[in-house]
Amino acid sequence: MSVNEHHWKRKCYEEQKDGILGTDRASNSHLKLILDSRVSIASDAASSPSRMVSNRLVSAEEIRNHASSDDCWIVVDKEVWDITSFAPEHPGGPGIIHQHAGRDASTSFNSIHDYSLLPESLPLTAHIGSLDTSNLPEDWAKPPPTATPELAINDKPPLHTVINAHDFEAIASRTLTPKTWAFYSSAATDCLTARANRKYLDKLTFRPRLMRDVRYVSTHSKILGNDVSMPLFVSPAALAKLAHPDGEKAIAAACANQNVIQCVSTNASFPVADILSATPENHPSIFQLYVNSDRAKTRALLEHLLTLRPRLKAIMITIDAPVPGKREADERLKADDAVSSPMSGAQAGNDKQGGGLGRIMGSYIDAGLTWSDIHLIRSIVGSEMPLLIKGIQCAADAELALKHEVQGIVISNHGGRSLDTSPASVITLLEIHRTCPQIFSKMEIWIDGGVRRGSDIVKLLSLGATAIGIGRPALYAVNYGQEGVEHLIEILRDEMTTSMRLVGATGVGGLWPGVVNYAALEGLVPKNEAGWVRWPRRPREEERPGLWEPKTRARL
Repeated sequence: MSVNEHHWKRKCYEEQKDGILGTDRASNSHLKLILDSRVSIASDAASSPSRMVSNRLVSAEEIRNHASSDDCWIVVDKEVWDITSFAPEHPGGPGIIHQHAGRDASTSFNSIHDYSLLPESLPLTAHIGSLDTSNLPEDWAKPPPTATPELAINDKPPLHTVINAHDFEAIASRTLTPKTWAFYSSAATDCLTARANRKYLDKLTFRPRLMRDVRYVSTHSKILGNDVSMPLFVSPAALAKLAHPDGEKAIAAACANQNVIQCVSTNASFPVADILSATPENHPSIFQLYVNSDRAKTRALLEHLLTLRPRLKAIMITIDAPVPGKREADERLKADDAVSSPMSGAQAGNDKQGGGLGRIMGSYIDAGLTWSDIHLIRSIVGSEMPLLIKGIQCAADAELALKHEVQGIVISNHGGRSLDTSPASVITLLEIHRTCPQIFSKMEIWIDGGVRRGSDIVKLLSLGATAIGIGRPALYAVNYGQEGVEHLIEILRDEMTTSMRLVGATGVGGLWPGVVNYAALEGLVPKNEAGWVRWPRRPREEERPGLWEPKTRARL
């Protein structure tokens, strides 16, 4: 750089100093010191331009030996600079600088800055010399990685490169067997409800309250009286062993380490006692119950569950799958006959409809389950075992659940895997607010369906939910074993904490409906049970004589 150029730069700095500081120089003393120091550097360079350049040639090999945050050299326009001490003060953060440590940073630097910024902002001793271009390695010009590399089929990238729940899903789609992926990812018929779960969560927007002290934020909460690190639960899901040999045991251990609740499915890959043995005795876990058409088997299972206390804290009765939904992606691929569930006794197979694991392994579920059966289950487990009803999809059934004295409900449409075009979970949550809001003060309201971000958790908590469930994301994460599930939970906790800070809440108790704008969904929320469509009521099947005789129902 010529002396004239340095004089010009000095003039610019003087003008910038005068323009920024104006007349109130006392209030800008810190900025004045910064600008004066830069002018001093420019002045030194102008008076002694030869000091700006070291005549030493520096090889690429030597430069690569200075590629850490503690010893950071970069090359810009063939000049080598030591920016170790400057990197922490970089306005854009040290990350982008450290990414280019020991490399040629010319392209990235010049896209944002003028080269003159280096000699004017750094001490003269930071200039190491000039790049020796006589013997550059072939990969010298290769830019540093800026994103996770494209995944190869059946090749899992390192766990630390996974930065959100969507990454786990993308990796699972490439690394699980085609049948396992079809079973986990499939949804009923046209998959409209599965997509709506996600779509309508995205339509909720935040209304941040700012200028709050959010230095200290806690995600801790209580679920059914149990202290947990965050109001998150892993929803029940079948056959996790298809993704990893440890299956549900890995999920259990991860949930225990992270102090969140796991719900163990009746269709789990291992007996429930084996799964819970992976957790400390005081860690809360929940069992999800499908009522078997052979009621004696359900009674025996319930009696066995009582022996698993204190680890087992509640029983969750699933009601939204009296028959399996039609999951076409699952049906298209042949099932392995060796796949089975030890607790339900269900065995995989194939028939003329296809090889759907969900359909064939759910064939034992009692389609005759009614609300009166809740009292029968209560008579077996006793009054001290909390009961939850999973699969609530309208406010009227939420009111019935309250009438039958359960401790909570789980708003869920089975991840869109049962009845397609059933309401998205968040729509049901809003319907309960609109038609029977008293329920929120009388029992716990859990919800799952479409949750992929910590911000989703914050939105649903703000709308009154007690606990938020994740289903498929946990299955995709267990592809990495226990560490994968823990990593997923940590990601969601970090996203949740960030969202809470940005909306102005320091704890779960500080989240309320005013934090969320739900106006985009109001037109989708029913105002009453009947709606405005009217037509003459048809008689129920049982009211039509001669059509069929109700079967005698087995009692638990």
